[in-house]
Amino acid sequence: MSFGQGGPQSQWDPWKPQSQQPWGGNVDDESPDWAALADRAETRNRRKRLLLIVGGALATVGVGTAVAMAVMSANGDDNASGQPTNLPASGSLPSGTGDITPSFAPTSAPPPLDPKDFISSKAKDTAPLSAELLFPGTQLTMGSTVYKKGATADTTNCASAAQATLPKVLTANDCTRLMRVTYTKDNVAVTVGVAVFDTEAQATKVKGQADTKSIIRSLSGKGVKPFCNGAVCRTTTNSYGRYAYFTIAGFTDGKDVTTKDTKVFTTGDDLAEFAFRQIGRRGEAQASAAAAAG
Repeated sequence: MSFGQGGPQSQWDPWKPQSQQPWGGNVDDESPDWAALADRAETRNRRKRLLLIVGGALATVGVGTAVAMAVMSANGDDNASGQPTNLPASGSLPSGTGDITPSFAPTSAPPPLDPKDFISSKAKDTAPLSAELLFPGTQLTMGSTVYKKGATADTTNCASAAQATLPKVLTANDCTRLMRVTYTKDNVAVTVGVAVFDTEAQATKVKGQADTKSIIRSLSGKGVKPFCNGAVCRTTTNSYGRYAYFTIAGFTDGKDVTTKDTKVFTTGDDLAEFAFRQIGRRGEAQASAAAAAG
């Protein structure tokens, strides 16, 4: 079959399989230039490869730039102050001054003054002393109980204010002074006696040598009737520092005291405790004054 003969020549449409090629006529005379077509194809392939290479390079540069910008941005956020970033890890940083313990030169502060030292010997116990100073006021409150104060007495003849076996004990240990005071509550009266010695050892010996018959004389007056002049009364003996102190308690109506009379025992114990506290306060006051004086 021969193309280009017999009928009108049709236009070539590359998308229509039956359309004629543009070169028409004799196929042998107008065959395509395959070498030229191959050159053009090779040229297109080279251009395509070049575009791919250039595009890949540009993409790599773009990624690198983006990474660099990201790193710079991160550094900018964490190091906005512009300070060097090659700092050691937090674990190796010094912990600061919180771990530093201040040191001070050793000192030797003087020991506190002992109040008992001031009431244990005549040499230190130099504060004014009298029955009114030792037992001040007109009444005494111990807990919820109020005792009315009666008469007071003060003598350097200790034996004259004692009876039974006590005068001998006081004299043997060189008692220098004996002060007395009486307190009452309802029908109970108590006389407290405080004997003074030059040393603590003398007062301690009096406490040890006194017996159940070593008693002070009760003190009446100022509205208090004589008591314990023949009736059975309750007595106590004790010492603190260079002082020995005694009590004698009984009924103002002359009735004997028995072990069931707890009110008498309580009154005697309260007044003995008060005498002990007053002697102790005397020592505390003198210790404080000595400390303040330096």
